Amino acid sequence: MQPINAPSVTHTGHSYYPEADGQPMADNTRQFRWIVLIKENLETLFQAHHDVFVAGDLLWYPVQGHPEICRAPDTMVVFGRPKGDRGSYRQWEEQNIAPQVVFEIRSPANGFKDMLERLEFYDRYGVEEYYTYDPDPQRHDLAGFQRSNERLRPLENMHCWVSPRLGIRFELSQAELQLFHPDGTPFRSHQELSAQVAQAEQRAARLAARLRELGIEPD
Repeated sequence: MQPINAPSVTHTGHSYYPEADGQPMADNTRQFRWIVLIKENLETLFQAHHDVFVAGDLLWYPVQGHPEICRAPDTMVVFGRPKGDRGSYRQWEEQNIAPQVVFEIRSPANGFKDMLERLEFYDRYGVEEYYTYDPDPQRHDLAGFQRSNERLRPLENMHCWVSPRLGIRFELSQAELQLFHPDGTPFRSHQELSAQVAQAEQRAARLAARLRELGIEPD
C-alpha cells in the first residue's frame, strides 16, 4: 500500500481517481492471512475462466465523475470482465458491471458504523453477495447478505451455505470458519499448497527410483 501522503492517481476527464486510499490492507496478521486465503483461492478457482476478474484491496469507483464515492473491498469477484492488471476498478470503463461478490474481513478497528456504511455502499451499488467475517477467536462472527428484491438482505444461517455465484461452501464451527471449493476440497494457504506439491514430487521420485530398480526406465 502506498503511503497516505503520496497516493497514485488516475486522471480521467476532470476528475482524479486515486489508486490508493492511504489505508493498510490489514490491521493484524490474522486478518491479513484470511484476506490472502480467500483472494488466492478464488483466483485459483477461476483461473481457467478468462472473463472472471478477482482482486484484493482494489479501489472500486462505481460512479463516473465522483471519485469521492469508492470502496476497496478486501476481495471482490467480477463476472463478465477480463483478467488483467488495473490501478483501480472504474465501473464505467468495465461495461458498467459492478462486482457481484464482495468479501470483507473485519479487524478490531471496524466498528458498527463502519460495517453499516460498507453494507449500505454494497447495497446501493449493486453487489449480489456480500460476506463479512471476523476471525478474532473471541468474536468469530460470519455474516452473509444476498440480493433479493433489489436489496441486500441478511442470510439467516451461514453454516453449510453455498454461494450461488461462486459455488463455494461455508462451514462455521465453534472453533473456526472453513471454506470449500465446489469439488469439496478445502481452501488452502500457499504454504499448505507448496507442501502438497513437495510431497507429490517426493512420491513421484520414489516411484521412479523403484521402477529403475525393476529395470523400467520411467518416461
